[in-house]
Amino acid sequence: MTDTSHMLSEPDSYALLTEYGITVPRHAVVHSAEEAVAAAEQIGYPCVAKVLSPDISHKSDAGGVQIHIQNPDELIAAIARIQTNIRERAPDATITGFVIAEHAPKGLELYIGGKRDPAFGPVITFGTGGTLVELEKDIRMRLAPVSPEEAEGMIQSIRNYPQIKGYRGTAPLDEPALIDAIQKVSTLLMSRPDVAELDINPLILFKEGFCAVDARILIQPPAPAAAFSHHPLPEDFFRISRIALVGASANPEKIGYSVLRNLLSFHGTVYPVNLKGGEIFGKTVYRTLRELPERPDAIVIVVPNTVVPEVMREAGILGIPLAVVITSGFRETGKEGAILEQEVEAIAEEYGIRYIGPNCIGLHVPRLSLNATFDPNSPKIGHTAFISQSGAIITTLVDWSLSRDIGFSAVFSVGNQTNIDFVDYIHLAAQDRYTRTIVLYIEEIRDGRRFFEEAAKVTRQKPIIAIKAGRSVVGQKAAASHTGSLAGSYEVYEAAFRQAGIILADNLSDALSLAMLLGSEGYPKGERTVVVSSAGGFCVLASDYAEKYGIGMIPLSESLLADMNTFMPDGWSRQNPVDMIGDAGVRRFALSFDALMRHQDEWDITFVISVPTTAIDPVHLATELVRFSRSTKKMVVGCLLGGESMAAGVRILRVAGIPNFEELEDAFRAVGAAVQREQELKR
Repeated sequence: MTDTSHMLSEPDSYALLTEYGITVPRHAVVHSAEEAVAAAEQIGYPCVAKVLSPDISHKSDAGGVQIHIQNPDELIAAIARIQTNIRERAPDATITGFVIAEHAPKGLELYIGGKRDPAFGPVITFGTGGTLVELEKDIRMRLAPVSPEEAEGMIQSIRNYPQIKGYRGTAPLDEPALIDAIQKVSTLLMSRPDVAELDINPLILFKEGFCAVDARILIQPPAPAAAFSHHPLPEDFFRISRIALVGASANPEKIGYSVLRNLLSFHGTVYPVNLKGGEIFGKTVYRTLRELPERPDAIVIVVPNTVVPEVMREAGILGIPLAVVITSGFRETGKEGAILEQEVEAIAEEYGIRYIGPNCIGLHVPRLSLNATFDPNSPKIGHTAFISQSGAIITTLVDWSLSRDIGFSAVFSVGNQTNIDFVDYIHLAAQDRYTRTIVLYIEEIRDGRRFFEEAAKVTRQKPIIAIKAGRSVVGQKAAASHTGSLAGSYEVYEAAFRQAGIILADNLSDALSLAMLLGSEGYPKGERTVVVSSAGGFCVLASDYAEKYGIGMIPLSESLLADMNTFMPDGWSRQNPVDMIGDAGVRRFALSFDALMRHQDEWDITFVISVPTTAIDPVHLATELVRFSRSTKKMVVGCLLGGESMAAGVRILRVAGIPNFEELEDAFRAVGAAVQREQELKR
C-alpha cells in the first residue's frame, strides 16, 4: 500500500456496502465490555465480537474474533480473550474498539470480491468462500460491469453450484439474490474509482436472501486514466507501394544491411537512405529523406536511438504517414530510454505519424512480398494475421511454418507499442479481407479496457486466438524485463479474453492449429461428431479424446447405418466411430463421405483418420477429402497420420485450405476449443 492508501474499518466497510444495497449484519461499535453487553441486548444473541484496530487487517489470524457468543457472561469473557490474544500475537497493535454483530444463521459460505486491475480496470470475482478460498480456488472472474446474465453464468460455472441449486434433497438457495449481490458489487466498483480492492468473505447465502458477514475494502487514490488521442491509422496500410529504409548499410554485420536485403523482393519501390550516400545492391542511396524523388508511403528506421527523433521530424515535415521503428534503446532500457521514447511520440503526435515499435523486428505482408524485418526468412501467403510482442517468437514461428506449408496474411512485431498497439493491429487485421483468423502472442496490454472492447467486437466477425506469457511468477518477472512490460495477473487476462470471445491457447502449435482450423472451416454449428477411419486403435483414441475435450460423439441413425451397410464389409463397427477395418481403400472412404453428405443434417463435425497402409493412396484420399469438405457446410477435419508417406496428401489438403493434424489429440483439442467458443457465442 502507498502512504495514501488505507483499509476501511469494518464499520466503514459495512456502511459502504449498505450504501449500495448489500445486506450486512446488525452491528454496533463499542469500546468496553459494558458497552458490548448493552449493544448485544439490542442486537440479540448469539452474537460475534471482533477487534477494531488500524494495525490488524486479518482479525482471525490475530485472535481478534470470537463467535457463537450466547449470553452476557460469555461476551465479557470474549472481549477479555480478544484483548489477551492481541497482546500476545500483535503486541504493537492499537485497539480502538470492538464490533458486536449478530451471528448470521447457517448458510452457504461464498465469496464476492473485486480489484482494480492496472490493465483492465474493475474486475469482479465470485466463488466458494470461507477460510479455504485460496486453497479451493473455486472462483470465476469477469470485467465490470457485470450483467445479470453474466452474473448468472459466474454462479452456475463454479464447482459448488449444486449446493446453490439444491443437492441431494436440500432446498435451493436464493440464486436471484446472489445475482443481485454480484451486480451491486459491480456497480460499487464502477462508481467508486478509489476502491482498489474489495473482499466480501464470507457472504452467506440463505434460502431467502444473503448477508455480507465480513468485508475488507482497500481505498487508494485512482490512477490517472489512460490517454488515447492518436491520429487515425493510414487507410492504405496494406497497399504500401513505396518504402524508404533509413539506416541502409552495405555492412553485412549491420541490421540496415539485413533489412535492405529482405526488402529487395518487395513488389513496390525501395529507397535506401544513409548520410554516406553511394550505392548498395545496385540501388542509389539517398543522404536524407528530403532527397527522395517521391514521398514514400512508409519509412523503416534502423538508425541509432538518439537519431530517431531527427528522422521522425523529417518524415513529419514531408508528410510521411507511417513508420516502422526497429531501433531499440527506448523504454525497455530504463529512464533515459523512456524519455527518448516520449520525445519520439511527441514528434509523431505533432505531425500525425503512426509508427510500429520502437524496439521491434518490423513486419511481414507476404502477399506484397514485403519483409521489412531482419529475419532472413519470409512467410508464405495465408489467411492468419500473427501479432507478437516477441521478435524471437516471430522468427521461430516463421521458420517453423515454412516446413509445414502454413502461411500468413501479415506478421506484426509490436515492440514497445508506444503508438500502434494491440488494439490497432487487431483493428487492421479485422478490416483486412485477406485475414480470416488472428493469433496474438501477448506479454502486456497497456490499455486493457480498450483492448477488451475492440476484441469483443472483432471476435464476432473473425476468431482471435491468444497466447498469454507470464503465467507463472517467474514468467511474470521475465515479461517485466522484456519490451518494458509489466505483466498483470494471468487470471485477469484469462477472464478478460474469455469474456471478449478470445480463445486461449497453451502454445504456438495449438494456436496455429486453431487458426488453421477456424480459418478453413469456421466455427462448427454444433458438437454432433462422427469419426471415419480404417484404424481401430485410433478409433478408440478418438472416443477418449472426444470425451476429454467436450465433443459429442453421436450414435448413427438407422437410416445412415442402412446406407453404410450397402458398401461396408462384414466386420465394420456399425457404430460411431466408423471403423471400416484395416483393408479399407480410398473407395470405401469416398463411399462413406457420400453417405455422410446424404445425411449431413445429422452431424456437425467429421474427423477423417487415415494411417499409412498399402491400400491407401494419400493423394487420392486427400482429393476425395477435399471433395467431401467442399460438398458440405459442416466442419471436416483431416487427420492423415504418419510421416513422409502421407506428405503428398497433406500438401493437397494444405493447398485446398483444409486443416490436417499430425497428432490426433491436437485435432480434438482444437475442435473442442472451437465447440466451446461456439457454445459461448450462442449464450
